[in-house]
Amino acid sequence: MILRDLIKDIIPLKITGRLDKDIKKIVYDSRQAEQDSLFICIEGFRFDGHDFIAKAVENGASAVLVEKDMADIIEGITYIKVQDTRTAMAGLAASFYDYPLKKIDLIGITRTNGKTTTTYLVKNMMDNIGRSTALIGTIKNIIGDRAFPATRTTPESLDLYELYSKMLAGNIYQVVMEVSSHALDLKRVSGMEFKAAVFTNITQDHLDYHKSFEEYINAKCRLFRQLKSDGYAVINLDDPNSGRFIKSSRGRVITYAVNKEADLKVENIILTSQGVSFEVRGLLNLHLDMKITGLFNVYNTLAAAGCAYACGLNEEEIKKGLESVRGVDGRFETIEMGQDFSVIVDYAHTPDGMENVLKTALELVEGRLITVFGCGGDRDKGKRPEMGRIAAKYSDFIVLTSDNPRSEEPMAIIGDIEAGIKGRKTAYDIIPDRREAIFSAVKRARKGDLIIILGKGHESYQIFKDKTIPFDDRETAREAIESILGDGNR
Repeated sequence: MILRDLIKDIIPLKITGRLDKDIKKIVYDSRQAEQDSLFICIEGFRFDGHDFIAKAVENGASAVLVEKDMADIIEGITYIKVQDTRTAMAGLAASFYDYPLKKIDLIGITRTNGKTTTTYLVKNMMDNIGRSTALIGTIKNIIGDRAFPATRTTPESLDLYELYSKMLAGNIYQVVMEVSSHALDLKRVSGMEFKAAVFTNITQDHLDYHKSFEEYINAKCRLFRQLKSDGYAVINLDDPNSGRFIKSSRGRVITYAVNKEADLKVENIILTSQGVSFEVRGLLNLHLDMKITGLFNVYNTLAAAGCAYACGLNEEEIKKGLESVRGVDGRFETIEMGQDFSVIVDYAHTPDGMENVLKTALELVEGRLITVFGCGGDRDKGKRPEMGRIAAKYSDFIVLTSDNPRSEEPMAIIGDIEAGIKGRKTAYDIIPDRREAIFSAVKRARKGDLIIILGKGHESYQIFKDKTIPFDDRETAREAIESILGDGNR
């Protein structure tokens, strides 16, 4: 694409060099630059793309997009200066991929907990009626029968537009996606309009990044200002911050609730270890027998149902699509190896998420509740003692361990969590090695107990200061159970 045509939708502050160049690729990582590339300089948390212009040019870039004045100009290279390279990148990506969102409907889901489950519920309903729907989220990105690794909850705008282009090539015209607060703040969805936006809850998380809960809420609210004029906002009225999201919504609003009167209201909830059933009244009137359990999944289901209603599905289509979902990887996932106690793995890594999961576990357990968890390093430290307090409130025994310690010392993180447990009656053990911690919990379990392993869910790795190793809570739990069954202890 000719550079002059490529930049027609952005507002350059300064241009140095020719605009008649043919641009064959856009990149924001200098290592991915090839012949005739446009390199976009993004200022990140650790590195500044402006420092890698020479490397990008060495790899073949013929033009660069900057937001700083450059003292050293490389001869023959076109420099385009803009106010904000992140915002400009979204506009350039839309142009480069020929505006795929003119043909694709976006469904965005933002919340502290439950985004992944809700996206899978929505996708399943759409796929069931033959409306093939792509998915972009934490676990993986799915386009048709192909799955792509997910490196972050919401990709950068350039990567999103590449995915949208692949959707159109596969005749897919709808996508449901998790939209994180980071993505909204970092303009990864800049300029993208949504057919539907879903909010279910907001609690303390990512305060290492947003600095305050107010900033966190404001970031989430941006999604609802990006609704199409005829779009829908689907909002949980039970959340105390729901009013903020309703006021921010550009489109029509559908409310849902368990404890208040709303457009979609729940009645007669029955929880079991196998699932949850309930009635929905209001805009929809139906009985649901879900194969996933927990009050938190009642909210996830309501959010998905409201979204499906906004997209034109009828009651029969909604019921069939929801009831056929049997679970989502790493979300209250049961590990069954024939043992006489239960093991559940869940991604919960916030105080609210942990409390929701442990409340449900407590309703299901016959014996003791044993909780294995840690907290991620280089993340909001303020939630660590609170998570310790919550674990102590609901558990009979706790095993404190490492999550993804990243650059922090595992024992320092555990010490922060321990501050919320000390002085309480709940017994606990400290085993920094996560594999040993899971094996220890399994060996401790008796008939009727429930072990819940929190924090990593579907993840297949563990991140340390100097390395990343393969690690999967589910596989480790299976190995631990197998070891005691093999010893004849069960």
